[in-house]
Amino acid sequence: MPLVCLTDFQAYAQDHLSKSTWDFIEGGSDECFTRDDNIAAFKKIRLRPRYLRDVREVDTRTTIQGEEITAPICIAPTGFHCLVWPDGEMSTARAAQAAGICYIISTYASCSLEDIVATAPRGLKWFQLYPTSDRQLNKQLVQRAEALGFKALVITVDTPKMGNRRCDFRNQLDLQRNLLLKDLRSPKERHTTPYFQMSPIDSSFCWNDITWLQSLTRLPIILKGILTKEDAELAVKHNVHGIIVSNHGGRQLDDVPASIDALTEVVAAVKGKMEVYLDGGIRTGNDVLKALALGAKCVFLGRPILWGLAYKGEHGVEEVLNLIKNEFHTSMSLTGCQSVAEINQDLVQFSRL
Repeated sequence: MPLVCLTDFQAYAQDHLSKSTWDFIEGGSDECFTRDDNIAAFKKIRLRPRYLRDVREVDTRTTIQGEEITAPICIAPTGFHCLVWPDGEMSTARAAQAAGICYIISTYASCSLEDIVATAPRGLKWFQLYPTSDRQLNKQLVQRAEALGFKALVITVDTPKMGNRRCDFRNQLDLQRNLLLKDLRSPKERHTTPYFQMSPIDSSFCWNDITWLQSLTRLPIILKGILTKEDAELAVKHNVHGIIVSNHGGRQLDDVPASIDALTEVVAAVKGKMEVYLDGGIRTGNDVLKALALGAKCVFLGRPILWGLAYKGEHGVEEVLNLIKNEFHTSMSLTGCQSVAEINQDLVQFSRL
């Protein structure tokens, strides 16, 4: 039986992955309220279609940070892809390249940055950084990513401490130990210097450190995890180039707003001075259209990419991307939009239910 929607891929992955791996991917923090609300919040938004418009040709292309992508649907950073498929992030990168979209590669990728770039040299790639307490390591990672041709630096800001992920505790999954022992040095450095234990995520990282990172690189800096107008205004003040509105898939602080509910506040605060993106809860082409109508330039998929990877590796990720891109094309057609530029707030309304 063919898989015809993202939840079909979700069901397949749950049936075929080990319980601990599935729980690690799907789990949220505490009561998982925010994880579930990310999805439910989209259903409170209704579409206002416009008809009698010529939609024989619908163009889903757009740009992010000046780079063209085939649709405003890209891949969010998630770690440890080798848990679900042997080639891990290399398979994901090849699928992203084939789809013509951006892939944000995690600090905690299970493949080296060099191997990922080598397997998909033409793909648009951004690098996501968890700042560690080792500033020299931060510097090396940033400059290594820039030298490898990554086009932007994404700083995750919502993780000064790991969220309270109950499923991982029940499964006795020692994620903190896995993170601490991951060797983030380049392959060359690993052969020439003694092994060392990586510094943990830096709980003291703050706005002044953004300025320090900017001094290290010419790459545009994107902040991932902003949810409030106050932080969005500070991002503008600190001259960052973009924001990903995100609550870490409901895996960090529970009871925060769903990403889609926080989006309009952030978009209004930046006043068009930077691009705003969104991750969290995207499951259909309609969800993509709703996010763009409320001001997102692009959305990023997290868990659905891992479901596709668990299904057929590279080809499973391609299927997931093609499916939601086709759904988005249909959503555009049925709301009367020939191009992404025509998607605006007039196409949505919030349900009174």
